[in-house]
Amino acid sequence: MTTAHPPTSGAALPWPPLTRGILLKRYKRFLADVRLDSGERVTAHCANSGRMTSCCETGRPVYLSRHDNPRRKLKYTWELIEMPDERNGGAALVGVNTSVPNRLVAAALRARAVPELAAYSEVATEVTVADRSRLDIRLDGAGLPPCFVEVKNCTLVTHGLAQFPDAVTTRGQKHLLELQRLVAQGARGCMFYFVQRMDAQHFAPAREIDPAYAAELFRAVSRGVEVLVYDAAIDLEQIALRRPLPFRI
Repeated sequence: MTTAHPPTSGAALPWPPLTRGILLKRYKRFLADVRLDSGERVTAHCANSGRMTSCCETGRPVYLSRHDNPRRKLKYTWELIEMPDERNGGAALVGVNTSVPNRLVAAALRARAVPELAAYSEVATEVTVADRSRLDIRLDGAGLPPCFVEVKNCTLVTHGLAQFPDAVTTRGQKHLLELQRLVAQGARGCMFYFVQRMDAQHFAPAREIDPAYAAELFRAVSRGVEVLVYDAAIDLEQIALRRPLPFRI
């Protein structure tokens, strides 16, 4: 397996203890059957509503976290999968849990580890911006306009190109519209694409998968919405924000 490069941002989240197994199948979007290395077969929660193109192949090694909360029906959560690394012909870890980018980006912003947004001192998460509408993060700082940040998890990478989304997303378009509205009112708005793997070299919206989303992103950028793209450094101990990636919209 490829060893993670040292993180450059200083922002990292430790993994809970991980259990290795082999992916048998992913189904009904939120379920994955895994045969643990112990031989036990378990069903894990898959915290990812996307298509997970290129990162849910049967037979691949996966890593699960275990949770003993009595309210949980499924004790395991699928966190990582080993996928081929196009750079060196080996294998690399890919994060599949979509809650991780939100937590990691919020931690990085609190640590002022994202240079483009380091002037802000206050970080709020899951903020309501309109009736029945929320965005992931609001930043505030003395003498600065509020900045609203929407975080998107990206795991689709082909020949070094990271793309979002991996399935049609009307909800994603709604977030772009909200950011445009807030920018028109004098706030800053930012789309933050977090590539939860280490083999991407650049980023672009997935026009062939969701042309409407790509068109709305282009329109949002033309109206002042900012775009940030960062990838990750991943090993079996932690996941860290690593480096900004170039992108074309």
